[in-house]
Amino acid sequence: MNSYGIYLAAGLIPWTAFAVSIRRCTSVFLEKKHIITKVNTSFSSLLLHIHLSETITYVISMLVFFIILVILGHDFHRSLWLLPFIYYLQQLLALGLGLFAAVLNVFIRDVREIVGVILQLWFWFTPIVYISDILPAMVLKIMAFNPIFIIIESYHNMFMFNKYPCFSHLVILTLITHIILFFSFLTLRYLERDIRDFL
Repeated sequence: MNSYGIYLAAGLIPWTAFAVSIRRCTSVFLEKKHIITKVNTSFSSLLLHIHLSETITYVISMLVFFIILVILGHDFHRSLWLLPFIYYLQQLLALGLGLFAAVLNVFIRDVREIVGVILQLWFWFTPIVYISDILPAMVLKIMAFNPIFIIIESYHNMFMFNKYPCFSHLVILTLITHIILFFSFLTLRYLERDIRDFL
């Protein structure tokens, strides 16, 4: 029972930070339009404020998780030193996706609802409440294209299975994440004036 609880928490805590960050970023420009239209504020600062608040929530959740693990006598693996990098990668991906969704949401107001549905489906397409070993081989091959699967798998490896994450997967994800982030900021820069006018 304790093992499943650790497995569930190790996946649910990072997923919550990831999903909530994207959801909040998606609607931030519309929610803060009274500021954007009156003050020449930076769009990036609005997004970074969201990620800072989610980081605080994440750190508190992880501290509680670590305290519970200590009480349970959990055997911590040295791979946990990679935890800050995994979180950085996870939230960088959330920032890139959230920023792109936020830009689209200004022009297409249904994007927020669409993102909510996608996140619900994404949650069940990621082994958080179940173990990936139960999936058919064909589904596992498709799962390889799910970027958050690499993140959650890394958490499970560090907390549950006491081993290092797959470094080759992390390298690929790092490249993909920075490409998504670059594309999103490029889109924002190109449409920034239109966004201000449209709001």
